[in-house]
Amino acid sequence: MALITIHNGLLAFGDHPLLDQADFALQENERVCLVGRNGAGKSTLMKVLAKEILLDDGKMQIMQDVVVSRLEQDPPRDQQGTVYDYVAGGLVEAGEQLRIYQDLLDLVTHSPTDANIKKLSAVQEQLDHTGAWRFEDRINNVLTALKLDGQTKLTDLSGGWQRKAALARALVCEPDVLLLDEPTNHLDVTTIEWLEGFLKDFRGSIIFISHDRTFIKSMATRIVDLDRGKLNSFPGNYDQYLVEKEDQLRVEEMQNAEFDKKLAQEEVWIRQGIKARRTRNEGRVRALKKLREERSQRREVQGKVNLKIDDGSRSGKIVFEAENLCYSIDGKSIVNDFSFNIMRGDRIALIGPNGCGKSTLLKLLLGELTADSGRLHCGTKLEVAYFDQYRELLDPEKSVIDNLADGKQEVMVAGRPRHALSYLQDFLFAPKRARTPVKALSGGEKNRLLLARIFLKPNNLLVLDEPTNDLDIETLELLEDLLANYQGTLLLVSHDREFVDNTVTTSWIFEGNGVIEEFVGGYHDAQQQRQQVLQARLADVEPVKSVKAVDKPAKASEVKPKLKKLSYKLQRELEELPAKLEQFETEIETLQLQINDADFFSQPVEHTQPILDKLAATEQALEVAFERWEELEAMQQES
Repeated sequence: MALITIHNGLLAFGDHPLLDQADFALQENERVCLVGRNGAGKSTLMKVLAKEILLDDGKMQIMQDVVVSRLEQDPPRDQQGTVYDYVAGGLVEAGEQLRIYQDLLDLVTHSPTDANIKKLSAVQEQLDHTGAWRFEDRINNVLTALKLDGQTKLTDLSGGWQRKAALARALVCEPDVLLLDEPTNHLDVTTIEWLEGFLKDFRGSIIFISHDRTFIKSMATRIVDLDRGKLNSFPGNYDQYLVEKEDQLRVEEMQNAEFDKKLAQEEVWIRQGIKARRTRNEGRVRALKKLREERSQRREVQGKVNLKIDDGSRSGKIVFEAENLCYSIDGKSIVNDFSFNIMRGDRIALIGPNGCGKSTLLKLLLGELTADSGRLHCGTKLEVAYFDQYRELLDPEKSVIDNLADGKQEVMVAGRPRHALSYLQDFLFAPKRARTPVKALSGGEKNRLLLARIFLKPNNLLVLDEPTNDLDIETLELLEDLLANYQGTLLLVSHDREFVDNTVTTSWIFEGNGVIEEFVGGYHDAQQQRQQVLQARLADVEPVKSVKAVDKPAKASEVKPKLKKLSYKLQRELEELPAKLEQFETEIETLQLQINDADFFSQPVEHTQPILDKLAATEQALEVAFERWEELEAMQQES
C-alpha cells in the first residue's frame, strides 16, 4: 500500500499551474529522485508532501501514523542558538522542552542561584511527566552519528556543517518518509559519499531533489519527472530515464507537428469564400473551436539557457607563479609551503573537505588576502570573472534587471549594446520575472543571474566557487559544454564529481594541515592516483604515478635542497627573461589586433605578409624564451 498518494493534484501560482491534474504514489522503501527544470515546482511539491502547502484542488493522502520530515533547500545560515537547540526543534513540543532544559542547565552551571535551580527543577519535573527524556537520547544519537557538537553555535558552522545540522533536525523525529531538497548542496565530497551510504541504510522511503548526477545514479530506484505540471514516473536508473525522456519528447514533437498541420488546414477551410461557408459542416466548425482551445492550452517545453562567455584578450603565458606559499588562520595552517605554476589554459579543480581552505586559496590568488610568507607572482593582462558561492555580488532587495544592469536599459555583450531584458531571456528570465526582487528567486535562478552577470565581462581567467549548486541538470550540462570550449584559464571549486571530471585536467587535493597535492585529471582520476600513492607508501615503495611535481612540506628530519648558484651570466639571463616574455606577449597581442581588423586581408599582400611573418616569428621567439626560462629555473633548483 502506498505511503503517500496524490490524485488529480492542482496547484497554481501565477500564469501556469505548477501541478496540473498530477498523480503520484510513494511506496515503502523507495528512493525517488524528483527531477525537472528550475522553477518547475519541485521544492513546492516537497512542501505539499510535507503538508506545509495545501493543493488548490485534487486529493493527497498520507497513510495513518506515517511520519514525514523535510530537509529544506538552503542551510540555516541565520538561525540563532546552538546546534542542539536547532536539532531539537525537529521534535516540536518535546524539542522545545529539552531546549529550555539545556539553556537552564547552562545557566545554573555559570550562575547556581536558588531561583535558577528552582526553574531547572520545575522543567525536570515536566520532562519526567511527559516522558520527553527519551527524546534527548535520540537527539544525542543523531548528533553523534553526524559528528556534530551540540554546544557549537549554529552561526559558527560552515555551510556544509550547517547542512549536516539540518539533516540531523530532519532525522531526529525518526521519519517514515524523508524529503530531501538538494541534500548534497554545500557538502564536501567526503560527506556526500558518507551521505550516500547513510541513506542507503535508512529504513524508510526517500524523495529527493538533486542535480548531482553521481549521487542520483547511486541513490535513485525510480525517477519522477515534473514537467509542465505533470508528474511522469520512470522506473529504473537515471541513465534509462534520459533515454526514455528523450524518446518521449521526440514523440511529443511529432504529435504536435501533426496537430499543428491539421489545425492549419482547418483554418484555411474556415476562411474560404462565401460559397464554401454556405455549405460548411457545423460539426466541423465545433471541432475547429476545440482544436483552437487545445492549442491555446498547450505548454511548450521550456527553452534552454543560452550561455556565452565573452573571451577577453589573451593573458600572459604565466598566470600565477608561487613559491613556498604559507597562510594560516588562528594558528591553523591553510596553505603550507605550497609552490606551483598556473599557465595560460590550465583547468584546475580545488578538491577537499569544507573548511579546508579552497575558497581561501582562491582569495589569495585574487589578491583579496595576503600570504603570511612565500612569494606569489600574478601574470600579466589578467581579466578575472569570479563566481562567489555565497552570491555576495547580488543585492537581494533589488530586482533581477537592476542587479544585472544597475538601472540601465542596455548592457554590453561581446562589445555590442543589447537590451538588458533581451539578454536576461537568454538565461530564462521572462520580462515579468526580470522585475522580481532577487530575494524571491529560487536558488537556481540566483545562480543563473550570477552567471549572466559575470559572463557580461570579458575575461581570460574564470574563477568558479561552487557554480553548480541549485542549477538544474540541463543547465549544468550546458555550462559543462561552455567550459569545455573556454579558451582562458579555469579555477574551479565544486563538489559535483561528474562536473569536475568533465571540465578540468588537473586536481589539487587538500590533504589537511595545509598540504596540497596535485594530480592529473578530474576527481575520479585523482582518487585513483591518490590511492596508488597511499598503497605505495604503506608498502614503503616509491610509487610510479602520473602526478605532477608539487612541493610538499618537508618533514623535520628532511633537509631542504639548496638552490644551486648559477654563474653570473646565467643568473642575469634568468632575471631578464620575465621582462622578455612580457615584451613578446605584448608584441603578439598588438600584431593580433592588426590581423583581426575587418579590413586587414583586403589590403595588398605586400602589406599583410610581413605582419603575418612577424607574428609567427614572435610566437616562436616566445616559445624559445619560455623553454629557456624553464631550463634555467630547473638548473637553479638542482641540488
